[in-house]
Amino acid sequence: MILQALKEYYDRKAMDLDSEIAPEGFEKKEIPFLIVVDKEGKFLNLEDTREGKKGKAFLVPRSLKRSGSKSYETTFLLWDNIGYVLGEPKSDSDEPERKKIENKHKTWLKSLSELPESLKEDEGVSAVIRFYELEENEKVSNSPNFKDCLAVLGCNMSFRLNTDLKPVPCREAVKKYVIETLSRDDETSDTVDEIQGICGVTGEEGQIVRIHGETRLGKDAKSLVGIQRNSGYDSYGKEQGYNAPVIKSTEFAYVTALNTLLKSSQKIRIGNITTVFWSERKTEFENDFLSFFNEPEKDNPDAGNRKIKALYNSISDGSYMEDESETRFYILGLSPNSARIAVRIWDVKKVKELATNIKQYFDDFAIIKPPKEPEYYSLWRILVNISTQDENDNIPPNLTAEFMQSIINGTPFPTNLLQAALRRIRSDVKNRVKPVRAAVIKGYLNRYYRFHPSPLYEEVTMKLNTDHKSVGYQLGRLFAVLEKIQEEANPGLNATIRERYYSAACGNPITVFPILMKLKNHHLAKMDNKGRVVNLEKLLGEIFVKLDDFPTHLALHEQGLFAVGYYHQRQNFYE
Repeated sequence: MILQALKEYYDRKAMDLDSEIAPEGFEKKEIPFLIVVDKEGKFLNLEDTREGKKGKAFLVPRSLKRSGSKSYETTFLLWDNIGYVLGEPKSDSDEPERKKIENKHKTWLKSLSELPESLKEDEGVSAVIRFYELEENEKVSNSPNFKDCLAVLGCNMSFRLNTDLKPVPCREAVKKYVIETLSRDDETSDTVDEIQGICGVTGEEGQIVRIHGETRLGKDAKSLVGIQRNSGYDSYGKEQGYNAPVIKSTEFAYVTALNTLLKSSQKIRIGNITTVFWSERKTEFENDFLSFFNEPEKDNPDAGNRKIKALYNSISDGSYMEDESETRFYILGLSPNSARIAVRIWDVKKVKELATNIKQYFDDFAIIKPPKEPEYYSLWRILVNISTQDENDNIPPNLTAEFMQSIINGTPFPTNLLQAALRRIRSDVKNRVKPVRAAVIKGYLNRYYRFHPSPLYEEVTMKLNTDHKSVGYQLGRLFAVLEKIQEEANPGLNATIRERYYSAACGNPITVFPILMKLKNHHLAKMDNKGRVVNLEKLLGEIFVKLDDFPTHLALHEQGLFAVGYYHQRQNFYE
């Protein structure tokens, strides 16, 4: 299903005249440096195409899969990395590495010599071959840009005629040669690595691919589909890609579609999970989806809010949009996993259903908050604020995937979302219950009890509910009032009871609240404003009416309600 949906996306983009998706046999590739030569092959310049850190992308013949101990024997058509094109870097390498680079360069030179005569007649290709015959490659290392080229990891390089605007691999003769080669491959399959068969994705007949193309999601994870040679999945004498037959055109289409999505704005990266998304046909929802989950742009922070408000309006007036509601929408979450890519999320929804579920997610997370807080929290902001030390690298991959899926499907949020929020509140001595953490707990609890109704649970509102029947909620309120008394009795206090007593009060109230009540009397006695003392004592009395005693222990959900009660009461003081 995943490959089929990606293939359909490629076909959709290929039919769009405004799309820049690569045709079969080609790919968009960053080429940071171009060796500029004249028609005679003489070196003129080493051109830096980079803007910032990224090299300019060109439509070049597709790269081939490299694997195994003899991967150096595979090179690309008229472009490759610096090891192949120039045999560099030669210095600062041990003997085995120098030998490997030397073999790469020999492979490159051999590939040029084996090009068909018809292609060698092209002016640009002929200039590249002459460049090596004249040993002009020795001059490149003296170019002012050469050190910058060496600094780019695995720097891709190619050639450009000084009379052309694009590299040699982009010349019409090269394009024609690639297309003709594809056509010949489809017609003949006589070697061991060329087997005709029926595609398991499309049902079409063609040449089966043994090794699928690369999708660089991490340092090691290179392929979405791959079966190791002589693995436990071999059967009926078939190995690697022949176990799950996919023809060349389909393999190219799904790999190109996935790589295109990963380079586009249709992706969200949180922790080590990258999520791409697309619809079966062009829709506004496809353009807006990123705004629902991504951190707002710094130069236009309100753009995402406008998209979310439009989402609310579209659902309330019965559209999103009327002609899009039944369109299928695909969400694919991937993460690096050894040599292959792990699929963390895969979901297909109608746009109307997905829009409704996303709106419900925003409703669940709605909570009173300070003026400077974002109106809506991005997925990243939620997860990073409940991760160890509020670090992006500490976001648990499983939590990201489970949380995203619960939003998409409109199901209860994962239990470890609540656990992570409470754990972070206990460890973050300085901040404790941030607005985003209170929103997480409110959203989790309300959604949980929507699916698992209980007469003992009362829904958590956006702001303070003084009559809430939860003991945990009222204890959280009580803790906030005791902290407020301490603050007003000791202006400019650096640390409050929040830093020292919060965790114990939330988990085992009986051990802490008697101590805090004694401290409260001391603090009230220090206050000069007796009217304020009376008001605070009335507030304490209002809370005590709802409590029978201090419990010895609060269960997990009650700990969550303690946090929300504390947060609501604190926000009420600010109001």
